[in-house]
Amino acid sequence: MGTRAIVFPGQGAQHPGMAADIIAGVPRAAAVLDRANEVLGFDLKTLCLQGPAERLEATDICQPAIFATSAAVVEALRAERGLRTEDFTATAGLSLGEYTALWFAGALALDDALRLVRRRGEAMQRASEEHPSGMLSLLGATREQAAALARAGAEAGVLVPANYLAPGSIALSGARAALDLAEARAREFDIRRTVRLKVAGAFHSPLMASATETLRAALAEVEIRPPRIAFAANVTGDLVSDPEEIRRHLADQVTRPVLWEETVRRFVALGVETLVEPAPGGVLTGLLRKVAPQARGVNVTSLPGVRDYA
Repeated sequence: MGTRAIVFPGQGAQHPGMAADIIAGVPRAAAVLDRANEVLGFDLKTLCLQGPAERLEATDICQPAIFATSAAVVEALRAERGLRTEDFTATAGLSLGEYTALWFAGALALDDALRLVRRRGEAMQRASEEHPSGMLSLLGATREQAAALARAGAEAGVLVPANYLAPGSIALSGARAALDLAEARAREFDIRRTVRLKVAGAFHSPLMASATETLRAALAEVEIRPPRIAFAANVTGDLVSDPEEIRRHLADQVTRPVLWEETVRRFVALGVETLVEPAPGGVLTGLLRKVAPQARGVNVTSLPGVRDYA
């Protein structure tokens, strides 16, 4: 089997019908969505399974939807394949996915995590409405090129590197005017292609400052326990076990860059040979090929995938 880590997706992975056959086929998975409905007070389960896509894409909905779907797949693996937290050396998540990782590691209770991701999504949605903004993916850019383009675009407003996902896969985040300028000047910095991301605002940038304060208050209300397995934080890429340090990192994360490449390299240094990514999506296993092609990625998105998991 080899040494394993389990990682969880972030915003953008959502789509109507995600993990639908798993939820329909495994009662323990369906129970997660039913519990989410009770805790949150609205029919998240139907939105996950049927959409509409426009509502599911809203930041305040997609964040609890992705969390609940990933948690449902984990519960299906526990029910069908006897999956245990202790089967893994480490865990992490991309942005929102950190909350799923902390739930999996026993640091957050399910109900607390559901409420937190709902509050986080609402706060980030409000911050996005306060500041017309967005994110821009740079394909093939080095970190130096990304930083230089961000400085150039910042002549028109806030613009910063926000996601260091893998070599050649970096995203900028900032005001719309700054993004427009960066798109127009990308060729000057030998960046071959840019893609405007379908997100509500400038996540992981200073424009999310109001969301940080809301989230800090929400985090103060919940218990965070030491993770039962190693947990790597987005803001540093390092392992964190102290609950108060985790609490600070979760609050800071919405205005600071996601260091996903560093996270994966940290796992490789721990001896991780396999990265398991529950649904929805498969972005993280795709990025693994760029960061650590010697490692194996396992993406569990369907009921056959659950039953074949080994």
